[in-house]
Amino acid sequence: MTRTEQSKGFIELEWVCPSCNSRNRGPVKACENCGAAQPEDVKFYAPAEAKLIQDENAKKIAGAGPDIHCPFCGTRNRGDAAVCAQCGGDLKEGRKREAGREMQRQSPVIEVQCTNCGEVNPSTRRICAQCGAPLPRAGTPPDAPLRPATASAAVPSEAKRGLPWLWVGGVVACLVILCVGAAMLFSPSQTVEASVQDVYWQSATPLQEEQAVRYVNEAGSAPGGAYEVSCQTETRQVCVDKTIDRGNGYAEVVTECHDESQQYCSYTLDEWKTIDTLTMDGHDFEPFYASPDLSFGQRLGNVTITFTVYFYADGKTYTYSPADLDEFQQFDLGSAWTLHLNAFDTVVSVSR
Repeated sequence: MTRTEQSKGFIELEWVCPSCNSRNRGPVKACENCGAAQPEDVKFYAPAEAKLIQDENAKKIAGAGPDIHCPFCGTRNRGDAAVCAQCGGDLKEGRKREAGREMQRQSPVIEVQCTNCGEVNPSTRRICAQCGAPLPRAGTPPDAPLRPATASAAVPSEAKRGLPWLWVGGVVACLVILCVGAAMLFSPSQTVEASVQDVYWQSATPLQEEQAVRYVNEAGSAPGGAYEVSCQTETRQVCVDKTIDRGNGYAEVVTECHDESQQYCSYTLDEWKTIDTLTMDGHDFEPFYASPDLSFGQRLGNVTITFTVYFYADGKTYTYSPADLDEFQQFDLGSAWTLHLNAFDTVVSVSR
């Protein structure tokens, strides 16, 4: 299988300060909100809105590889550095950041709500335009808790927080309606004393014939029993973009392509097709099925039968469908039964 990779460029990542929950640009070494140093084990995230970097200097930094922590003073240095920028120590024994992880982009989010004041901001902002508080990441993971709102924080307007509640309320209302409807349909709410007025049965017997069916360009191999078979293999190139962590606050967007082969076959298969359905019916307790003379290459399919009992009570007719012949044959004409009805006057069950 041929596989190729081509770099499209670099994007800037984000990291969340563990001290104040602020979102920061990936290359920034200290939190832009509280000044806390970027942790050595920081986890980078790929924003959905990230665009390919155009600045040539930033491209060089991104392409330098994972940052190196000085073994003497712990300072973070560029991946292509030989000596520490802080203490001048040799970086040969320095610890490189983890790199090479394939990252998942966030789902495209247009708005993010401030956890401090409730203001809705574009997801590209890192600081709330209303109160200046750091904004959470879209889809903040459990290991990056949001800062709770303070007692003096402004209360979100009903317009800002009304939409989610309306949506939730609509879903709940639909579920309640469905549950009530199901209860009304399947739960008996009243009983009626009635007598059997009539019975009816109907049987259906499919008449089938073996026919040659032609299939063209079906994926996969031809099934057993197929004839007039011709197959060909088609190859197409499949390409996907992957976002690879560079370990320095940037990620490289790589287009990976590979060939995929699929076999397609055309063939003929003899299959049984229903060419007619023979029905019989009656108003008695001895149902039977059609038994036609079969020609060569014909057969009878699976026979089905339905039963219906008609009840009469107070000038109204009710119908009931027994599950099988044994139940059907219990409903002698004129016999008395108790009908259990739902709210729509439909028979749910019967008893004597």
